[in-house]
Amino acid sequence: MGILEKIAEIEREISRTQKNKATEYHLGLLKAKLAKYRAQLLEPSKSSGAKGEGFDVMKSGDARVALIGFPSVGKSTFLSLMTSTESEAASYEFTTLTCIPGVIEYKGANIQLLDLPGIIEGAAQGKGRGRQVIAVARTADVVIMMLDNVCTVCTIALLNCPKPNIYFKPKKGGGLSYNSTVPLTHCSEKLVQLILHEYKIFNAEVLFREDSTPDEFIDVIVGNRVYMPCLYVYNKVDQISIEEVDRLAHRANSVVISCGMKLNLDFLLEQLWEYLALICLYTKKRGERPDFSDPIIMRRGASVEHVCHRIHRTLASQFKYALVWGTSTKYSPQRVGLTHIMEHEDVIQIVKK
Repeated sequence: MGILEKIAEIEREISRTQKNKATEYHLGLLKAKLAKYRAQLLEPSKSSGAKGEGFDVMKSGDARVALIGFPSVGKSTFLSLMTSTESEAASYEFTTLTCIPGVIEYKGANIQLLDLPGIIEGAAQGKGRGRQVIAVARTADVVIMMLDNVCTVCTIALLNCPKPNIYFKPKKGGGLSYNSTVPLTHCSEKLVQLILHEYKIFNAEVLFREDSTPDEFIDVIVGNRVYMPCLYVYNKVDQISIEEVDRLAHRANSVVISCGMKLNLDFLLEQLWEYLALICLYTKKRGERPDFSDPIIMRRGASVEHVCHRIHRTLASQFKYALVWGTSTKYSPQRVGLTHIMEHEDVIQIVKK
């Protein structure tokens, strides 16, 4: 029996098993097996076949965005509109067969946009080059899931999900050390032990800091899950009623656009900037005006030390203090140290020893 057949059999058993106190251990064990088989399915094939030619794109720019969606929802048109890259667009399905990169220039940042082939049902099982598409998407900072007005949302990764607050550390001996800081309603010590045994783990330290489900605990054990933000972009809204547009626009993490009529693309860029959590910083030399022509692009939460490393790797060791103008200070300029957290459009002047 192949892996796909085993997965289908486990999914059937889970669907026909009633959820109650008597079956929670059995269901937890089935979910652990299911996660293990799915992980095996997404592992790269060891056979000497094609190695996913056209999917290995070097990471460049300040951030990477993966453009994913069903065939013929307008991904290639979107890439051509937002970047200087021309991606073949046609009315038939599977126009794009490889990963096509482009660069969005916005607020001084270079955002790498990857147009990936259309996904089909069963992509998570490797159908339609699904393995390569998912592998590239995992390297992105944000996923844009492009849909048209008739598509339903599909999930190929843990999108817009917070990482479970569970401490897990395998040990060489001593058995299972199980504890929690909150009352648990989904997991018990026996269930945790059964799931760990399925992964051949008999000695570990487990601490639940929130009321997590067995699925979330399995994700922590597997350790290869990627939690990333996703923006659901509904294209071709010029073809539907205003009531339907309003309904889609009010969905969580959603933006409505029309590539054909170039509608709402500026708002999409603003939302993308927020999801990427990027900030612009400007440098200033002593006695001179700030240089607003060449901003430094950093992640939200970056400190003065991060800025020093971005300018030059030895600057932090020569650092004496910095003067900062902007919203991160109580007054301008404010003298700060390496740990000061910068905010969007701050101006910084670094003084060396």
